[in-house]
Amino acid sequence: MTTPAPLDEAQIARLVDRFYDKVRADLVLGAVFNPVVEDWDAHKRLLTAFWCSVVLRSGTYQGNPMGKHRGHSIHGGHFERWLALWRETTHELLDAESAATMYAYAQRIGRGLQLGLGLADAGAARALGIRIIGQGATG
Repeated sequence: MTTPAPLDEAQIARLVDRFYDKVRADLVLGAVFNPVVEDWDAHKRLLTAFWCSVVLRSGTYQGNPMGKHRGHSIHGGHFERWLALWRETTHELLDAESAATMYAYAQRIGRGLQLGLGLADAGAARALGIRIIGQGATG
């Protein structure tokens, strides 16, 4: 058995490109993204930099993901669909280990965004080790 090659920027760029092509065409996610993304090529480059910063620790991403998602009509179902499409795409393009790694990152990022946008409950916060202020020891 061979050891899978570590993820690199080219793989991440290919993944982001394929994933956001699916997002654009998706009935659920396309309705959220298409009205606000003015330049899909620039958006893909930005998200490639984001994922390279997350996975490769490249430090190439400059932005505020939480700020970009505030003020839009986003709900928990959008995150579920986003995650399902991400998982599907990672499994199409990456070896099993790399797909699992990318999916785990996406789960954490999605949960963090949901918490920051007020879409997650206290149980989800506790799962991330975050204490919600104003809630007692059981909350």
